[in-house]
Amino acid sequence: MDPSRLQPHASNPTADNEQDNNNHRITSRRIQRLTLHLNPTSSSNPQLQLLTCAARGKLNVSTPHLSMYMRGKYRDEQQKVYDFFKSRPELQTPVEISKDEHRELCMRQLLSMVREGGIRPFKYVVQEPGRYFAIAEAAGILDVSFGVKLGVQYSLWGGSVLNLGTKKHKDKYFNGIDSVEYPGCFAMTELHHGSNVQGLETVATFDLLTDEFIIDTPHDGAIKWWIGNAAVHGKFATVFAKLMLPTHDTKGVSDMGVHAFIVPIRDMTTHETLPGVEIQDCGHKVGLNGVDNGALRFRSVRIPRNNLLNRFGDVSRDGKYTSSLPTISKRFAATLGELVGGRVGLAYSSVGILKIAVTIAIRYALLRQQFGPPKQAEISILDYQSHQHKLMPMLASTYAFHFATTNLVAKYSEMKKTHDEELVADVHALSAGLKAYVTTYTAKSLSTCREACGGHGYAAVNRFGSLRNDHDIFQTFEGDNTVLLQQVAADLLKQYQKKFQGGTLAVTWNYLRESMSTYMSQPNPVTSRWEGEDHLRDSTFQLDAFRYRTSRLLHSAAMRLQKHTKTLGSFGAWNRCLNHLLTLAESHIESVILETFIKAVKRCPDPSSRAALKLVCDLYAMDRIWNDIGTYRNVDYVAPNKAKAIHKLTEYLSFQVRNVARELVDAFDIPDFVIRAPIGKQTPVEVYTEYRQQIGF
Repeated sequence: MDPSRLQPHASNPTADNEQDNNNHRITSRRIQRLTLHLNPTSSSNPQLQLLTCAARGKLNVSTPHLSMYMRGKYRDEQQKVYDFFKSRPELQTPVEISKDEHRELCMRQLLSMVREGGIRPFKYVVQEPGRYFAIAEAAGILDVSFGVKLGVQYSLWGGSVLNLGTKKHKDKYFNGIDSVEYPGCFAMTELHHGSNVQGLETVATFDLLTDEFIIDTPHDGAIKWWIGNAAVHGKFATVFAKLMLPTHDTKGVSDMGVHAFIVPIRDMTTHETLPGVEIQDCGHKVGLNGVDNGALRFRSVRIPRNNLLNRFGDVSRDGKYTSSLPTISKRFAATLGELVGGRVGLAYSSVGILKIAVTIAIRYALLRQQFGPPKQAEISILDYQSHQHKLMPMLASTYAFHFATTNLVAKYSEMKKTHDEELVADVHALSAGLKAYVTTYTAKSLSTCREACGGHGYAAVNRFGSLRNDHDIFQTFEGDNTVLLQQVAADLLKQYQKKFQGGTLAVTWNYLRESMSTYMSQPNPVTSRWEGEDHLRDSTFQLDAFRYRTSRLLHSAAMRLQKHTKTLGSFGAWNRCLNHLLTLAESHIESVILETFIKAVKRCPDPSSRAALKLVCDLYAMDRIWNDIGTYRNVDYVAPNKAKAIHKLTEYLSFQVRNVARELVDAFDIPDFVIRAPIGKQTPVEVYTEYRQQIGF
């Protein structure tokens, strides 16, 4: 042993003085805190000074300017929809309505808007998708069933003809679809198969003698199920089936994979079901009862060869199959890629529904007063920190999702113009992730908003029940959310592999190439302790934190999959890591949402609106980081003192957003007659009066 280690160290007067001063400062702080606990009303209370300062520093938000920036260039198109239905009160959906009445009302709403209102969105499905989605969002805000009915007619049935067919199909069907003379269905889902489209079992066998396809449902599991527009109104269906061609070998037929076919299901004049077609009503649902979902069975239904939607594969008169794509899997991918617009529309519409719910809940919270200091007036329930915690991060998320889905629509529109392969892949993955993430968040938020409005939120007239029930299925159709997130995770892993092989990454994943090595390095012990507000509200720090988490999750997922594949095989390894992969996908989508929000803030031309958006963006970022603070702490990306500062800042930002909450929801610019809920009206004086009148007082 080194004997010098046993000797006492020489005294250092300077060091001893510094230690004494430090001890004195610590003791003084403890005495000050004890004094504040004993005398909480002291004017020296820094927390009260903070609140006073915050109240004095309330942002001056120009609602018209912010609204103009939010609603963008299709504001007038949506206003046309609102103005038309305001002028036709008989077309507005009542609170109490039966399933059959609701179905007929939705059909009248669609026909009236198109034929009387002159609002015809079909031409925009391919030409200008942004305008189409704006009209669809307005319809869905009026009545979610109406919005879905419109989407089935134009995006699904009409979109399949435009995107999967060729000129002959467009020439024959466009005008009838546009005018709703040809109401139609999108018959993909079967009783036994939903998400696994390649496993569909309906068959379309080519008859060489008659030049026809024979559509057959081989067994009950192949019955087309949950088909919108089928039960009552549809006259045509785009039917997805395996294309079977006759061969000269022992097999007899060759399976060419899933293709789409136009199949008439009702007589154009009498509306009677056509021979060989069986239609049943799927009945009353949890929600969306204005949409007539039905089941279809086909018994040797013959259709002309030209009814094959042949953009990606065709059959000649002599039974020869031709395609520009060499394999079944490539043709299948191309087919589904053209149908991605449905996911884009659902993500976009889900944000519209979230805007309604948040608007109602926040306006009510500003109006409703409960309790308060002794012998003083009651205070608004939105002044309670717990209520701010419920609703302010949700309001911030609504803004974040608005810009994210608007950006998605812009990318989708560009993709339809250019058909750029890289952009197609980008939109496919981004639409899957945003549809899954946004609809899941909205579904949970609808319940939170209902609870935040107490007993009045339970009244049907205040809409939370119908909104929650109607929106719930958004998590399932156009792709189950869990399945879609797995697609995002799979794409991330492909990009990860490309990064290490030196390949080109898709646009959305650029950050993996640019800074993966930085994110994989050990966290900086200095920056992990920085807790200043300027640092935490710096968009660079926020985005780095989001991306760091995604990159860590991606790296560890890749390592785990590699390890488990050796013993479990690829399928078993994927299943073993599934929850990890879902978390990875969600983390990536949150990174994309934040990046888009930050860019939207910087682009905003109005200074007051930009300041408000920066505040909201900071709350979105801080709330997400705090919600997953365990991940950041586990890898020492955030030290304990910084975690505490993040929590405090999140609460402070929630308070600041509360101060401009009315202006922020007013900027959504949704008219009172569209909101409909008495407790969510913009003019609070009339709220309770109208609410009483609704039940007869």
